[in-house]
Amino acid sequence: MLRRISESEAFGFAPTVSRQPSDRVCLAGIGVEIPSASISNEELVETFNRWVDTENIRRKGRGDEPLPKSSADFIRQASGIRRRHVYEREGILDPARMAPVIPARSDDDLSVMAEFGLKAAQKALAQAKVAPGEIDLIICSAAHHQRPYPAIAIEIQQALGAEGAAFDIGLGCSSALAGLHVATNLVRAGAYRRVLVVTPELITAHLNFRDRQTHFIFGDAAVAVLVETMEPGRERHGRLEVVDTRVWTQFSNNIRTNFGFLSRLAQDDPYHLDMEGKLIKQVGSKVFKEVTIASHQFIIDFLAEYGHTPRTMRRFWLHQANARMNAMILKLALGEEVGQDRAPTVLERLGNTAAAGAIIALAENHEDMQQGEFGLLCAFGAGYSIGGALLKMM
Repeated sequence: MLRRISESEAFGFAPTVSRQPSDRVCLAGIGVEIPSASISNEELVETFNRWVDTENIRRKGRGDEPLPKSSADFIRQASGIRRRHVYEREGILDPARMAPVIPARSDDDLSVMAEFGLKAAQKALAQAKVAPGEIDLIICSAAHHQRPYPAIAIEIQQALGAEGAAFDIGLGCSSALAGLHVATNLVRAGAYRRVLVVTPELITAHLNFRDRQTHFIFGDAAVAVLVETMEPGRERHGRLEVVDTRVWTQFSNNIRTNFGFLSRLAQDDPYHLDMEGKLIKQVGSKVFKEVTIASHQFIIDFLAEYGHTPRTMRRFWLHQANARMNAMILKLALGEEVGQDRAPTVLERLGNTAAAGAIIALAENHEDMQQGEFGLLCAFGAGYSIGGALLKMM
């Protein structure tokens, strides 16, 4: 006799599990996926300057001012970046295109963003020794999302073989910290036992490689962190306890993208999308000054709530956007310059990987910390937004 299948089983609903609030939360696993392809400053500049030469001929014919060229030295001095890894190299170095070639996929195929995030998610679970079926919630938190719906997080959930729930959020380059903030508090409240935060950043797919201010800044990377309850007596040395998290925002237009569903409706032909002015743009000098000041104050205030100062931090894992900005933030906070050991950077070889950057710095630079030492994970960017997490080595 065939057993009747319940609606819960048919839709894959996870069985109800009694959960209790948890005072202690930890990072059980961190996953990082960096594409193998990379582009040097020199390669990027050669393509940009070839395009400028062609464009300036057109501009001269119209009586417009010529565009300035770029240089590898300018990029390195302005940002500290020497190269960046990219999801797809083809097309970026073609002056006639200057955008990666990423073919469209059918709706039945795994999307590019979900596939990218899935690789980082699998690495995080492998490090934590946790099976996909043990995940209660997945949050896809990134600066840019491939589409509004279905949520990328739900697609990752299905591809991973997890149950429970999933949703997307975004907060510019603070997205991973915003996701960690939400996950930590949901776990602490007892709503979920394990939450996976996935941050796939395909920034080169949304970058204007013809904009001198931003064409060199970004690279691609995906990261994931598994947040879970820390049961009494089961502390594991080498894991990081999340003491607390914080998010701050204040509206600013100085980092902005206008690419969205309303973009086409302001045009005469709504079925032909004009991309001019719709991609990433920023007022670099204002961003540098205002974000530096705001981030410094955020760090001071956040740490003070727990009786800490910047000097009690063994390590800082800051947003990997600009080496000069990070150095200035820390000099304001500590009154002195700090080196790679205290505040490691990865942007020299990876570029600004948006919300993924600080997590990569954390993943690569925490295992040498001693039990009881503290570190600050902090990211900042469009919004303006700042996210922070005070971590303690167990």
